[in-house]
Amino acid sequence: MNDNQSLMLQEAGQSPEVVATLLEKEKPVFAEIARLFSSARPSVVTTAARGSSDHAATFFKYLFEITCGVPVASVGPSIASVYGAALHLKGGVHFTVSQSGASPDIVALQDAAKKGGATTIAVVNVTDSPLAKQADVVLGLNAGAEKSVAATKSFIASVAALSGVTAAIGGASDLQAALGKLPEALSATAGIDTAAAEEVLFNATSLYTAGRGPAFAIALEAALKAKETSGLHAEAFSLAELMHGPMRLVQPGFPIVAFAPDDAAFANNVQALERLQKLGATTVGFSTQPLSGVHLRVPTTGNGLVDPLVSLLVYYRLIESVTRRKGFDPDKPANLLKVTETV
Repeated sequence: MNDNQSLMLQEAGQSPEVVATLLEKEKPVFAEIARLFSSARPSVVTTAARGSSDHAATFFKYLFEITCGVPVASVGPSIASVYGAALHLKGGVHFTVSQSGASPDIVALQDAAKKGGATTIAVVNVTDSPLAKQADVVLGLNAGAEKSVAATKSFIASVAALSGVTAAIGGASDLQAALGKLPEALSATAGIDTAAAEEVLFNATSLYTAGRGPAFAIALEAALKAKETSGLHAEAFSLAELMHGPMRLVQPGFPIVAFAPDDAAFANNVQALERLQKLGATTVGFSTQPLSGVHLRVPTTGNGLVDPLVSLLVYYRLIESVTRRKGFDPDKPANLLKVTETV
């Protein structure tokens, strides 16, 4: 490991090993959660999270709904922590996703979910945290200490963990096979040339990120990282939503970072990107398949629903490079702390 690298870059590079460890170590927990679902048969699943963890929960929402057909609803932590509302979740299952497990609002929401009748599952990196101690089931991220303010390996671990939950509950052998290949695909991203994409983002003042399905969650995470590390204004949209009002801002040279995996939405995504290019947009596309514009071809797990997570590791390296080129420290973004405790 190069001591001159930022912590963000070092920690992002640890993702393959982290994912391999958690998928092996947490097998008993995946099985326990699958048994729980088989017994409870909830008609809806709820989640609570903040920041990057909420983007992981959004990935889970799409993946779980596609794989298992059960709706997943996000509950705002302030419902319990600020507004003091009671939740009615009898027979439900509630996931809280957090790196630290320390923020009072998500702990309060988990407590309200439990009092409302839900079984609570903490997906958390710090397994002796207040959140973990009060949960019915703890799914550890096994990511180790993460010192950079910008979450990288803990986010990838959160998505991998929730994908493992989905595969176990859905009995999805194709998803399980893809997760087995995920560490190798993540490792294979090392050395991908991002120079052309870096030039686009370095010269940008504002941009969109976009994707559909699980890739939309990755677009949300990409936009957040652009803002918090490089100070670059970025807004995330579903590529379907981008075809409506947001398209008004697309002028010649306007950058759009798109995550377009080879899944059921790929053909529609290609059409959307071609339309945006005709308006003058400069597109930076992450995909296992060829795309026009600036294209970063990424390794595949064999499953287009999982591949956006592989693309994200490439993007993390890209935005870290853009950040340093702008003269900022990616490990110490202005105005931000590693653990933010909100009420």
